[in-house]
Amino acid sequence: MPKTPEEWLAHTDPEKMRGTLKLFLGYAPGVGKTYSMLSEAIRRKERGEDIVVGIVETHGRARTAELVEKMEVIPRRQIEYRGVPFDEMDLDAILARRPQIVLVDELAHTNIEGSRNAKRWQDVQELLQAKIDVLSTINVQHIETVAPTVQRVTGVEIRETVPDWVIQQADEVVMADLTPEALQERMRRGDIYPVARVERSLSNFFRRGNLIALRELALQHVSKAVDKTLTSYMDAHHIRDNWAVRERVLVCISANPRARYLIARGARLAEAVEGELYVLHVEGDRELDEESRRALENNVQFAANLKAQVVRVTAKSVPLAAAQLVREKRITQVIFGRSQIKGLRKYFYYYAIQRFLSDVPTVDVHIVTQPEKDEDDDE
Repeated sequence: MPKTPEEWLAHTDPEKMRGTLKLFLGYAPGVGKTYSMLSEAIRRKERGEDIVVGIVETHGRARTAELVEKMEVIPRRQIEYRGVPFDEMDLDAILARRPQIVLVDELAHTNIEGSRNAKRWQDVQELLQAKIDVLSTINVQHIETVAPTVQRVTGVEIRETVPDWVIQQADEVVMADLTPEALQERMRRGDIYPVARVERSLSNFFRRGNLIALRELALQHVSKAVDKTLTSYMDAHHIRDNWAVRERVLVCISANPRARYLIARGARLAEAVEGELYVLHVEGDRELDEESRRALENNVQFAANLKAQVVRVTAKSVPLAAAQLVREKRITQVIFGRSQIKGLRKYFYYYAIQRFLSDVPTVDVHIVTQPEKDEDDDE
């Protein structure tokens, strides 16, 4: 169908509905988030883009301060709290200036009492709504759902967090990365904190084991962001092929207690290929009896204990529901159970498998014979 004049206009001059958010993610102070953000800002300024510094914390680092001096900086707003003056980002001044792009360091920062918003990420939301693009920084420990894990690993209380939905809203996530060894060396040189704090920091938060764990968490988060970007691209371009850039194992289960065997097989396979594990149950029109419901909940709990992502849908066709999930999640391997069935039921089983295969892109299918009786029966 040819485009209408309105569609051509929207294609050539689309109205910007909101600003874009680009995050520079790190796993610890000193990995270079702010420096990377400023370096990009200077490159974009040299290309003629209208870009300003809303707020950047240099923490006394000379190289960072040198980059800030090359940028237009919006003066900070002074707020008095309990008789003490504090400098905060001047949101109103930025909105009045209306730059194309603004730099907002330390997204998780808590604003001083008396500010318009309690959190800096809320200030960023206003900037985005005003159609101003934002470059910002955050460490992985400040992501709300990651903070408890970091606190458990490092023993350090995380007081400031950003909701996951704010991070997921980012149009682009870039990881500022250093090896733990290189970061510790920067620490010893006094490039991150004053020399007087070095030894204490290296024996606490900056211990090598902590840094390795934090880096792993940050890499996982960036991987998810990249995966989201790939999914958006494939959806936008109507790509139905399964681009197997990451292994994902799907186990299709029923309310049969023996489905635990399939889930365990799927978990071992996912671990072997370093992939994600999904477990699917398709609920039909018929009500399950009490025993079946209990068995299903046990299966679901077993899957959750193995860190599987459990998906429960209501549909008339199990193979078509499974095929839809394969497309949505870009599953690479699927496990179906098989029991010793005969007659017409055997025909329907193979028909269902064939129907599934005809509706999905390239995917590996494993037909796993379930044990004749539940393993618990032997006890």
